[in-house]
Amino acid sequence: MAEPVSAATASDAGLHPLVGVVQRYADEVLRPSALRTDRHGIGPQRVAELAELGLLNHLAPEEFGGAAVDLASDRRIREILAGACLNTWLLWVQHAPLVELLAKKHADGTRLSDRARDVVHGRLLVGAGLSDVRRYPDHYVTAERRTDEWVFSGTISWVTGWGLNQALAVAAVEPLTENVVTALIPVSGDTVATALDLSAVGGSSTQRVTLNDVRVPDRDVISTESIAQWRRRDLGMSSDAQPHHFGLAYAVLDELDVEPDAQARAVSAGWRPRIDAIRRQSYALADEVLARDDGRHRVDERLAAKVAIGDALATLTRALLVARSGRGIRLDDTAQLHARSALFLLVQGQSAAVRTAQLEHLTPREHR
Repeated sequence: MAEPVSAATASDAGLHPLVGVVQRYADEVLRPSALRTDRHGIGPQRVAELAELGLLNHLAPEEFGGAAVDLASDRRIREILAGACLNTWLLWVQHAPLVELLAKKHADGTRLSDRARDVVHGRLLVGAGLSDVRRYPDHYVTAERRTDEWVFSGTISWVTGWGLNQALAVAAVEPLTENVVTALIPVSGDTVATALDLSAVGGSSTQRVTLNDVRVPDRDVISTESIAQWRRRDLGMSSDAQPHHFGLAYAVLDELDVEPDAQARAVSAGWRPRIDAIRRQSYALADEVLARDDGRHRVDERLAAKVAIGDALATLTRALLVARSGRGIRLDDTAQLHARSALFLLVQGQSAAVRTAQLEHLTPREHR
């Protein structure tokens, strides 16, 4: 039987050389250890490996020792990492976009703090505490302005990589002005973590972190913007089907392809072109959003694509579980790992608009 070729792998030849390096690392290290990582967690060695590969600053320009990876190659790297080990991907993806943001600020003439420069150089792993702004005013981290600094207080709902990251990127709201202040803060005695009992991505060291009046000097502030501006940007990011959705989908399709049951292979053959089509559409729409710099552009179509890939992941992971029967729900089988990962991706990065679209899709037509 011929090896199946997806839209993703077919185009790898024209991408940045780092894509091939990451693919080998995923095949030789991440995928074989994914079950163990999920159960026992990511250790410092994994972070050191990511740094050695250049993945802690792959989006940075060469002056910072980065690879200046282009958008298509970055998307493919995200797909590969998510498909091989979602726990590792989650740790990494909290960090990687911040490097790109800081590099752009440097290019625009912003003077970076020493901490920010360490991040762009790939010397410092950063966790993210940004999404609680979505819940304002019900729940958020508070930013209070002092004479020459900010004070951050409150609880961050999710921080991935706790114990591995040395700093956090935190988005806090100043209630008086309703401005969102995003800053780099060090992990210290004023940042206290509480364990989360997660059924998925349990190896990612994701915890709840409370900030006890953390002082933030102006030099470590990344941006200050109105909450309306923040929400427009967030709409642009959260409404799209993302590379990690497709990375997991292709990983499950590949496993279905080698199942002894011919019907399991038929499931893959039927679904692979559909996943390819959703991927092409999603990336094309995301490119339009970038070109227009408008997070509201064709948002209904983008949300529909995100709902479609979530639905596809639920179906494909069920198919893999069915194909493997009872052994599929053992903790030493990837079927249950992928099924739990698919559930996690339904709520990861979920805005109110995404949640509404998902629930409308799940509502019987006569009740919509």
